[in-house]
Amino acid sequence: MQTDWEGFYLDGRTAARQRARVRLMRSGIEVSTEGGLTFLWAYDQVRQTQGFYAGEQVRLEKGGEIAEALLISDAAFLTALHEVAPERRTRFHDPARRRTRVELTLLAALAVIGIALALYQWGIPLLAAFVAPRVPIAWEERLGSSVIEQLAPPKKRCEDQELRAAIDDVLKTLTAPLPSQPFTLRVIVVNDSLVNAMAVPGGHIVVFRGLLKRARIPEEFAGVLAHEVQHVLQRHVMRALLQHASTGLLVVALTGDVSGAMAYGLEAARTLGTLQYSRVAEEEADREGIRMLLAARVDPEGMVTFLEGLKRKEEDPAGLLRYLSTHPTTADRIERLRSLAGAPGRPSIKLLPDRDWTALRERC
Repeated sequence: MQTDWEGFYLDGRTAARQRARVRLMRSGIEVSTEGGLTFLWAYDQVRQTQGFYAGEQVRLEKGGEIAEALLISDAAFLTALHEVAPERRTRFHDPARRRTRVELTLLAALAVIGIALALYQWGIPLLAAFVAPRVPIAWEERLGSSVIEQLAPPKKRCEDQELRAAIDDVLKTLTAPLPSQPFTLRVIVVNDSLVNAMAVPGGHIVVFRGLLKRARIPEEFAGVLAHEVQHVLQRHVMRALLQHASTGLLVVALTGDVSGAMAYGLEAARTLGTLQYSRVAEEEADREGIRMLLAARVDPEGMVTFLEGLKRKEEDPAGLLRYLSTHPTTADRIERLRSLAGAPGRPSIKLLPDRDWTALRERC
């Protein structure tokens, strides 16, 4: 075991360093300077002020405000000190514990990352699911109005009166059998070739011209509306926004801050543009949408044939077919919708019997 070490001695009165031989003894540390001085530092008079981290010079001090100091560059000095005077181990850092400390630090860092991932994966969705049904309707409507200003500003809307009246009639037919519900449902058609439709907080449903023109009959359009209406009524859109937007939106939703709802309109609009609902939410919107169609005596086959038509046109080089990117159209889903719709041929009404749907679609 090595007991003699090379180092430097500082007397505390001047800045000069003196080379010194440092010897570890059971009773203390013997220091012999190049100037010829030899003295003993008792362990209980010495404190360590540096050398706790890898690569750091060991510094031992003795005395009060103007302290003497020893500097030893070799970190193995501390290991030898613990071997020579094990009863003094609590006064000096043990390098053997350094690896354990590093491992504990890494484990703590991994734990923090794990907790953060768990919060993101499970905590935020659970909190969003808890908060969404409790968001005041007035707050959600205010947020929806702010989102609509971004998604469908007045200059981009289709305001043709005949088309507007026809869409309102379809919506009125769908919602007539519903029990009392808190939202005032409104459909806004945007003059854009995107094939898409989306529910917006507060009862708004945005339909793009491209989707309107893909609906070959009013019943196909009604199927899309029924699905989106259910996203509103089941609070799917509010829950998804709270889950995927920033935590700031979640906070203002919890506090019911109306001005905050307006401030987050742009962020919510951007989130809705790429929002994908969970599989559970999509299945619920399908199931309740079919029930809505059946209750209104609208042929649910329209919802199925619309999706089948989109599936046949999945090749979309222009990137306009956005509906498929946010709504699943797998064969399993279509089969499930057929099962929910039941046997064909049940009594149903014809939507817009006195109007030319093909001509109406072209009015935007």
